[in-house]
Amino acid sequence: MPTLVKTVYAVTSLTAEQATPAELAQLVRDHWKIEALHHVRDTTFAEDASQVRTVNAPRAMATWRNFAIGALRTAGAKNIAAGLRHNARNPHRPLTLLGLG
Repeated sequence: MPTLVKTVYAVTSLTAEQATPAELAQLVRDHWKIEALHHVRDTTFAEDASQVRTVNAPRAMATWRNFAIGALRTAGAKNIAAGLRHNARNPHRPLTLLGLG
């Protein structure tokens, strides 16, 4: 099978002295990890439509959403929405998932 080569272009304010190609690649990967998390939070929890906007409430809600996603992923869930539905059907499941039940 032939090797597939992709060329990806990115814009940065860093100079060649400030970051190596490997460091730039890591920055891009790290950025997309964050974007993937935001995508899950928005599609599963409709975060962008949230009307929680005062003081620290948005940050607190984002923390709880991240906690739920992390707990489900740690438990092996591949589909966060399905994992949430599964745990919502029985009040003991979330506690068991967290090792509390």
